[in-house]
Amino acid sequence: MTDETCNIAEIERRNLLRTAGAAMITGLAVASMPSAASAAPDSMSPAERNEAPLGARLQGVQHFGLTVQNMERAYEFYTEVLGGTEVFRHGDFQGDGVQNTLLADQEIEANARGVNPRTIGVPDLRSGAQRLDVRFIQFDNMVLELLQYREADQPMGSTKSFAEPLEHMSPAFPRMMHICFYVRDDVDFNKFIADLEAESARRGMTQVRANRTIRVMTEADRKAAPRSANTNRVTAEPSNGWELIYCKGPEGEQLEFVKALDPVKKRFSEALAKRQQKVVR
Repeated sequence: MTDETCNIAEIERRNLLRTAGAAMITGLAVASMPSAASAAPDSMSPAERNEAPLGARLQGVQHFGLTVQNMERAYEFYTEVLGGTEVFRHGDFQGDGVQNTLLADQEIEANARGVNPRTIGVPDLRSGAQRLDVRFIQFDNMVLELLQYREADQPMGSTKSFAEPLEHMSPAFPRMMHICFYVRDDVDFNKFIADLEAESARRGMTQVRANRTIRVMTEADRKAAPRSANTNRVTAEPSNGWELIYCKGPEGEQLEFVKALDPVKKRFSEALAKRQQKVVR
């Protein structure tokens, strides 16, 4: 195969992933999309679009954001372990405009409670006592933004954040979110999870622990579980063909890994095609 052929194949693969992946990330992308009835073709004039329903003014989901305690550890996991590519990084954000844009609602809450904003986890970007750094990481069908709020005297990429991380975060808490990664159809899911845990452990990322499909009461039980317990294969309609497991990331964040095989894969594809047909009418 020539280099040119390889490049074409890679472009086609990425385009396919972007199309399929737009509706695959645990259904979040599909669920968060505006209704098809509110969609509008690209031929709209600016004046028409500005009067259209809100959904017609969107292009989709641009990125997911994750606030981290240890920027370098998180960056290593999402780039070197999971293979994302850095888009760019920007840091040392501070000042009145940044504070107001990001934290006004929290300052209002602190004022209503009559407490120092710091007591409810609000940094002081206004004076520059704390700073904000961000890094954007590109995957085939989504962008992940890592954010770190740090003390001004801490360097960029610090292992220390301004606020203490919330521990033992159950996915059952309202407002709890997770990031879902789409595993390729021909990958051995059980082996993927085992390799993910092993590679993370090799790097000292002890928080990266995947659940098992059988009941375990201790960490020793979890480690001793058979590899076949790494994958939950759903057979009940309409989710039949869905394979998944929940896993904590290096920051204690909630992750999910999924495969979407037929017939659920077909359901997502048909829903996307139906939406796209209505958009271009």
